[in-house]
Amino acid sequence: MPKIIIITGSRKGIGYALCEAYLSEGHTVIGCSREATTLADPHYRHFILDVADETAVVAMVRSVKKEFGRIDVLLNNAGIASMNHTLTTSLSTLNAILQTNIVGTFLFLREVSKAMMKQKKGRIVNYSTIATALRLEGEAIYAASKAAIENLTETTAKELAPFGITVNAIAPTPIETDLIKAVPKEKMASLLAQQAIARFGTFDDIKHVIDFLIDDKSDFITAQIIHLGGVHR
Repeated sequence: MPKIIIITGSRKGIGYALCEAYLSEGHTVIGCSREATTLADPHYRHFILDVADETAVVAMVRSVKKEFGRIDVLLNNAGIASMNHTLTTSLSTLNAILQTNIVGTFLFLREVSKAMMKQKKGRIVNYSTIATALRLEGEAIYAASKAAIENLTETTAKELAPFGITVNAIAPTPIETDLIKAVPKEKMASLLAQQAIARFGTFDDIKHVIDFLIDDKSDFITAQIIHLGGVHR
């Protein structure tokens, strides 16, 4: 059965690729970003907003619920990173990361959960990172923001379980997107060497895990943080 899927941060990268993939499978997809999208499909809706803007997020989710009557899946994909040593990380960088990664994820989780509660069913997938598990130098604030997401995932999974809503998180290995293009090659090689499977992740690697987590049959799987590439906490 076709699903109603919200994907945040859908203008480019993994979010854009996920939109295309789920649209090709016959689902209805609703995306959002700070800028307009180039994605054109009759089953796609796009909202221009900041994920940390509470008023805008509430309005978007209400609009989706009003148009489609339900929301089946939320993929909390929107996120930003900053590869800085702690001593050179500015307050503005700190605030930007926390606002997008923590506040944005929380707002969408909260508002979409309200719609899913009435359905007694829903799938939410948040995004962490292996930078958290590996305690990567130069990524302290980014990793810390995702550590908060992991805790949020585990706690809200308990809170929302009575309503038939599962909450899980995926922690991808580096994917060759704009997010890592500024990282020095030697640092990236060192990072990959810490994985059991020492290679970049791919879009398919991510989508396979998400497909499993949002499947109707995965209703007994919640509060899980899945690290790709053989990384563990």
